Amino acid sequence: QVQLVESGGGSVQAGGSLRLSCAASGYAYSGLCMGWFHQAPGKDREGVAAICTGGTTTYYADSVKGRFTISQDSAKNTVYLQMNSLKPEDAAMYYCAAEIGGLSGFPLDSGRYNYWGQGTQVTVSS
Repeated sequence: QVQLVESGGGSVQAGGSLRLSCAASGYAYSGLCMGWFHQAPGKDREGVAAICTGGTTTYYADSVKGRFTISQDSAKNTVYLQMNSLKPEDAAMYYCAAEIGGLSGFPLDSGRYNYWGQGTQVTVSS
């Protein structure tokens, strides 16, 4: 049974930092894509960052480039999202996603992924 468990969300002031973690279990961590998405109330879920091919390739939404960093620890089956210089517009529920089975699509598109975590809330106050 595939499980993705996010942690690390919380409430910070603008300019602050958080590190989100996504612990994966129940499948062979094969180095396909893992992604982070966020969804604010009343808005669509959007791709924030993705890491693919054993961690050699990363993708970022324009809105987070230079501020967020995605990384992985294959030994721990964990993907991280370091978020720096947080802005109020970054506030959202953040979801981890895994591609298992060689799906196609751009790594920041939700259709690329077939497993999702329950999410962790990020609140940023101005």
